Amino acid sequence: MRKNIVTSLAILLAGSTAALAQSASDGKVKIGILNDQSGVYADFGGKSSVEAAKMAIEDFGGKVLDVPVELVDADHQNKPDIASNIARQWYDTEQVDAIMELTTSSVALAVQALSKEKKKINMVTGAATTDLTGKQCSPYGFHWAYDTHALAVGTGGALVKQGGDSWFFLTADYAFGYSLEEQTGTFVKSAGGNVVGAVRHPLATNDFSSFLLQAQSSGAKVIGLANAGLDTANAIKQAAEFGITAGGQNLAALLFTLAEVHGLGVEAAQGLTLTEGYYWNLDDQSREFGKRFFERTGKMPNMVHAGTYSSVMQYLKAIEKAGTDETEAVAKALHEMPVDDFFARNGKVGANGRMIHDMYLLQVKKPGESDEPWDYFSVLSTIPGDEAYIDPAKSGCELVK
Repeated sequence: MRKNIVTSLAILLAGSTAALAQSASDGKVKIGILNDQSGVYADFGGKSSVEAAKMAIEDFGGKVLDVPVELVDADHQNKPDIASNIARQWYDTEQVDAIMELTTSSVALAVQALSKEKKKINMVTGAATTDLTGKQCSPYGFHWAYDTHALAVGTGGALVKQGGDSWFFLTADYAFGYSLEEQTGTFVKSAGGNVVGAVRHPLATNDFSSFLLQAQSSGAKVIGLANAGLDTANAIKQAAEFGITAGGQNLAALLFTLAEVHGLGVEAAQGLTLTEGYYWNLDDQSREFGKRFFERTGKMPNMVHAGTYSSVMQYLKAIEKAGTDETEAVAKALHEMPVDDFFARNGKVGANGRMIHDMYLLQVKKPGESDEPWDYFSVLSTIPGDEAYIDPAKSGCELVK
């Protein structure tokens, strides 16, 4: 009888262990969207990224491993210290399991470092620096939508081929801008071009006149705008006022998305060449998501919004595959699972955490060329993922063997 009792207890304990393995800590899975909701990148990501995350959770069914999926969000105001404080509070006291979006490279790097320390998953869609999957990579960090190397290969490569072989950079004065300038400059030089100079401006600059005058006087064929959001839009507007494009110099909007084109207007943006990882009017899959997103937000999604949906959905799939929300197991599943959705076709995650997928070289249509509202782009070419992104083995990430 005693033997039977011991055997029964062993079976119960084994069952309990198995149940625990197939469970989520705290009786829920909690995701945080941390991004700029009030500054220069509010349209670039902002509350629309939060809405995309909600859509992913709803489409997944609102639960994973039979526990509810919760979402919190906050505005980091493009300040790494504020972002780190929010992330620390989320991890330490609010049971947040993963933080996503993370617009602004300096913020993303700070939160990724904290996430590595806390052994938590972070998935970046809004920031661009290749350092996230390079020298500052993390076993729990994933970079999803795009990066500065992909932008350099796309927009930079296209303009060099068109004869834009001398460049001057107008660069946002923080990690993202430096990385974008460096990556594009390297690509321009490797293609036989020349970088004649650069000037750096503070984030959220309203007056670009002194910077644009330096760019104009450089005589460069291409002025590379290594900035984003309202900074890029304001630079383009003021460049027109100075007659820069009328004088024969070209503007390269190195990070410019559908959201910024809409805000600037097709009249001002027409002819600009840019690179995105998603376009809502690409095909039936893209349009289906785009139209659902529009019904909720009143705008079509850019690659940051679509990428946020994709990353949240993939995270939930990884938890389901792992049978737990434990960080090591989920990170392993994210590395192993292919990414195949409306955002990334035949995507894959490298050993450095970089999600490798096709990018698209786009050109803004002229007024009157659009077939319908928000139909702003002509697709010039598809850039295969293995060409767009750095080979993980060459990324400088210590995790790659």
